[in-house]
Amino acid sequence: MPTVRFRDREIDCDAGAVLRDVLLAADETPHNGRARLANCRGLGSCGTCAVAVSGDVSGRTRRERLRLAVPPHDPDGGLRLACQVRVNGDVTVEKFDGFWGQHVPEGGVDDATGDEG
Repeated sequence: MPTVRFRDREIDCDAGAVLRDVLLAADETPHNGRARLANCRGLGSCGTCAVAVSGDVSGRTRRERLRLAVPPHDPDGGLRLACQVRVNGDVTVEKFDGFWGQHVPEGGVDDATGDEG
């Protein structure tokens, strides 16, 4: 049974489970701020569930590649959409600041929302 490490927690899940679903079932979220309410509910179209993932996960889906190619994301930035990632083995997940989960410098401002990082 794979383990997802997220925010100082270890969450067990079934192999092949969607990362977003695993986090939500454990009362965690791959979203920041207002994105907790304003997101695509796992369709892979909004990009607000972008996270850094290391470990055994599925490859990028076509939908994921297309969404991550649109700013503020960087297609080469290494982020993944939690709603498109399937957990195949143990993984570590990190969520960055900013509405989209993009890298916002410490003390910087997220251009999409005006929120401070």
